[in-house]
This record gives sequence, structure tokens and C-alpha cells, in this order.
Amino acid sequence: MNNNKIFRTFYILMPLLLVGLGCGKRTGDETLVELKGGIKGGGVYVSNEQENIRSLDPVGINDNVSHHVAHQIYDLLIDLDTNLKLRPALATRWDISPDGQTYTFHLRKGVYFHDNACFPGGKGREFRAEDVKYSFNRILDTRNGSLGFDFYRNYVEGAKEVSEEITKAVTEKREPKSVEASGFMVIDDSTFQITIIKPFAPFIYYMCLGFAYIVPKEAVDKYGKDFFQNPVGTGPFIFENWTPDLEINMKRNPNYWDKDEFGNSIPYLSGVKFRFIKDLSQQLLEFKNGSIDESYRIPNELFKTIVTDQKTLTPEYSKYILQRKTSLAIQYYGYLTTSKAFEDVKVRQAFNYAIDRDKILKYVMQGSASDPAIHGIVPPVMPNYNAGKIKGYSFDLEKAKQLMNEAGYPGGKGFPEVTLHINEGGGRNTQIAEAIQNMLKEIGVTVKLQLLQFAQLLDNIDAGRSDFYRLGWIADYPDPENFLNLLYGKNVPDNPKDKSPINSFRYKNSKFDELFEKALATTDINERNRIYEEAEQIAVNDAPLLFIYYDEDYRLVQPYVRGYALDPMHRVNMRFTWLDK
Repeated sequence: MNNNKIFRTFYILMPLLLVGLGCGKRTGDETLVELKGGIKGGGVYVSNEQENIRSLDPVGINDNVSHHVAHQIYDLLIDLDTNLKLRPALATRWDISPDGQTYTFHLRKGVYFHDNACFPGGKGREFRAEDVKYSFNRILDTRNGSLGFDFYRNYVEGAKEVSEEITKAVTEKREPKSVEASGFMVIDDSTFQITIIKPFAPFIYYMCLGFAYIVPKEAVDKYGKDFFQNPVGTGPFIFENWTPDLEINMKRNPNYWDKDEFGNSIPYLSGVKFRFIKDLSQQLLEFKNGSIDESYRIPNELFKTIVTDQKTLTPEYSKYILQRKTSLAIQYYGYLTTSKAFEDVKVRQAFNYAIDRDKILKYVMQGSASDPAIHGIVPPVMPNYNAGKIKGYSFDLEKAKQLMNEAGYPGGKGFPEVTLHINEGGGRNTQIAEAIQNMLKEIGVTVKLQLLQFAQLLDNIDAGRSDFYRLGWIADYPDPENFLNLLYGKNVPDNPKDKSPINSFRYKNSKFDELFEKALATTDINERNRIYEEAEQIAVNDAPLLFIYYDEDYRLVQPYVRGYALDPMHRVNMRFTWLDK
């Protein structure tokens, strides 16, 4: 994507705007119609995100918030269902060659892009294989601000050469000689093929990444650098407007290709609205007032008044629906391992030993998280993976002090003041940061907190401008590789000034890389996971991040909401959502 404009909150006006929106009647089409199977169609679902989105251009989407919105506008070749199983989308079926290197996708016919001014007469044209090729080649082109090139550059035939040629052309201020990877091939209008340079079992999941949404060239050409806020796809909802910091509105796509088991056209809803209420308590108030249909995450300070020890709702909230899932996610603080403050592994280890994770979960999170992150980066609920074998960091203050002493900072003396960059996250990020700030004082370390807009935080992290930062990783797909790829040294650019959106720690360990690559080439899942575990232990010993906790997701929804599941990756899919009013 092009570097997006960061829309800053007008903090003085915002509370007044929120109150005004919360007290008024809900807007939108609330007329419901009876459909087959007892389902009702119509109505506008109102969701909320606690952070601004970064981009609606797929190549610039590597954050969960942007993905939630974009998933309603675009389609993938292959999607994941609520059980995280692969399901057909724009590809009706796919074949993988016996050698595991050629993927052939048989595309759905009769699919149309949204009506938009980018097309002649404003009428959306039919989707074809050339659109898939165009969309995937865009991922390799860093000139458009792509953040997904590392996923495909290392595996697709010809992708690395194209990526390097584009980088060289930018440096030499000329047009690149090639922008198309030989591994992305159109066989005919309804058949697309990808060839990878070596077998890589998790590659099929790369079709499910947000980078892989299919876009039409006409829209990118028309809107240029502003495509990120003028999205055009084939998805169930059509983008209408975006008021930064306030809301995004989408309307039903009447030409959507999918139908349900009863023959009803989907989506059922007439529209979707995403609002951007930053404070969790304000979000909860709006939910109770009925002006939004869900409240994702519960304020830490109110958690025990809403959820019982048995993980059910207290009487005051019993009229609502509580959705709870142990998440495939970890919350952590990242170190820029190439920075002066964190280049010493002993300092990174000391920080990890200085943190009392149990205390954070009990007193700050009020029991709303899953487990303290005392193992590795891969969450314990990862299928077929023995995360419990990984020996991580438990609270040991004396060991933390000893390591700081060995690093040349006895009692923290001489260690520079560091700034921890965080985003608001509904308030809980600040609460956790303040607790960790106090814990690190015990080893003589002074940490300054700096609150940033989420998009700005991500830009700083990708560019290597943050030495110490808050981040979390929610799985894109249920495979350990999705987490361990964050530690892969070959995802770090040679030029320190270049962006490193995947391995933002800029961590390198040749032994880890060797084992990681060996695992990727191993077809037997049990043996592959065993090698992953061996590799992960090496990285955990090097402590490129401060492990905090594994997530558990809580979402309150209104009693009339149907067809809206909470899955372990918090994917937002409104295709089958309906309102039983």
C-alpha cells in the first residue's frame, strides 16, 4: 500500500460525538423479511473496533482491525470456516501436484466485481483468472507499500527475482524490467496456477491471508494511492463511505455469488457499519444502550461484574449472549534486537524474568486472559503442537538482576531509559504497560510509555523506528509456521532502512533458520512439528520478545444476533449473520 495518511483523533470533540451517536436512534434499514429456513433478511449490523484501520488495500493489511473490515468487501480463493477448516471461495476446488510444487485453482464462474465508477458505465465486470494473477503480483511490489511480500517471495517461482528487480529499479529511479513472477500463471479464464520452488506444506494457507484478497486492476488504476480508502472487490458487502475515527458503512451486494443451504442469497443483512469507539467502557455503554450489536472484549475493571468464575454471565447481563474462545494468539512486547538497548541477549532475558505474568493476569486482566506466556510464541491451543515442551520464562527477580549485572548494568546502572510504544487497545494496553513498567523498576530499568495511534505504531515497528513496542499476533491460519515465521532470519532485509513487516524483531539465528527450513520441507506433520519445537526453543532462549500472555476472547452480542460465530482467530465474517427481531 502507499503510506497511509494517519487520521488523528480530535480528543476534545470525540466524547461529545460519541455521546451524540450513542443516545440517538440506530440508523439504517431495520425492515426484516422472512427467508427460507426461518432466517430473516435485512437490517444493519453495527460492529465496533477499538483502533482505526490501517488500510483497505489488501497488500497493506497485516493488522487484525483492517482485516475485519476488508473481509466483508473482498473474497479469497480459499477461506476458512468457523472451525478453521479450508473451504472453497472464489476457487471451487484446487489440486496439488504429487511433488507438492504446483497448485492449480479452478475458479468460480459468474462472479462479478462490485459496481463502481472504475468500470465502463459503472457496471462491475466478471471476475477471471487474470485478476488473480494481477492481485498476487501486486503483493511482490513494494512500490505500492506491500507488507506481504515476504510470505510469497521466498516460495513462489520467480518471486524473489521480481522483488529484487523492483527494489533495484527504485534505487536506480527507473521502471522495473519485470513485475510478474513466473510462478503465477493463467491457464485460462477459469484456471490459475501457482508453482513454488520447493515443497512447503503450509503454503495452501497462504491463500487465506488478507494480502491474497482479489482486486480489479481498473480500481487500482483509477484510485491510485487512494485505493486503500476506495476498495472494490467481489465480497458480500459494497464499500460506501469511511469517516476516519468515526465509522465505515457498507451495503449489501445484491449480486453476490453465494447461497445458503436453503437457496437464500447471502448476505442476509442489508448493511454493515463499523464504528471506532476506542474506550472499552464507552463501547460497553453503547452496547447496553442498544446502539451497537456487539461488545468485543470486556473492560478489565468490570470483568468480574459481567462474567462469573464459571465463565457465565452474571444476572445483570444474562439477557445477552456471551461468546468465549481460547484464542490462537499471544500478546507480547517486541525488542528491536539490532538496537543498542536490546542487542544483548542477557538484557532481553532479564526483562523476561522480571515480569510476574501471574500477577498481571490476576490483578490487571482480572482472569480474562487464557494463560501466562511461560512457554514460547506458539499458543498452547495450537492443534497437534506440544507448546508445553518449550521452556520459557517464569518470574525470577534474582535471576533478572543477575543477568543485568552480567550484561554490564548492575542494578540497572548505565542502562539507557527506553520508550515503550503502545496503542490504546480500549485501555487495557495502558494498564498492562503500567504494571510492567513498575516491575522493570525492580531491576533498575526506567521505561517511558508513549501512546500512538495503531496505524502509526505499526508503521514505526515495520520501519525499525521502535526499539521496544507492544504487539500481539493472532494466527492467520492454524499452523505453527504462522508464528515461527515471525522469527525467520531471511525475512529481515539486508538494508536496515527497509521495512521488515514480518520479522519486526529483526532477529537472526542461523541454527533456527536451518531447523525452520527443514521443518517446512517435512511432509509428515508429527515430525514437522517436532522440528518446529526444536527450532522454537532456540529462539525462545534468545528472547527476541517479552512474552506476556496467551489470549482468551470474550464477546457480548445482542440476544437477537444469529449466525455470527467467534472463532479462535477472531475472524469477522458477516456473510451468514442475521438479526432475529
